[in-house]
Amino acid sequence: MHRLFAAVLIAVSASFLPADLLGSGSNTVAAAEVVHYQCKEWKAKHIHDTKKIETIAATLKKLGCEVKQEKHNGHVDLKYRCPKERSLPVKSHDEAVKWEKWLKEFGFKAYHTH
Repeated sequence: MHRLFAAVLIAVSASFLPADLLGSGSNTVAAAEVVHYQCKEWKAKHIHDTKKIETIAATLKKLGCEVKQEKHNGHVDLKYRCPKERSLPVKSHDEAVKWEKWLKEFGFKAYHTH
């Protein structure tokens, strides 16, 4: 159940990255709302799937987080933090809610504004 949930989160999170966060070359994003997030302390996720590790690590890095990977006992501990509050402009309320939920599930303090 948790693996399926994690896979869905990864797929959803990658599809919601704004174009400039993905590096498409465009620096303009018409933001209807902004998601604010912060994770002062190091958090860790135990992940067994290499593809999931790469996707989650890349997403966290694009969000401006510090990311470390430690391999042991057949899995990877993906450690991350984001000591400074950051903002992510998004195009819709639904997108803001999804990002806020994803960030909170990863232990971030998150909220969105209009």
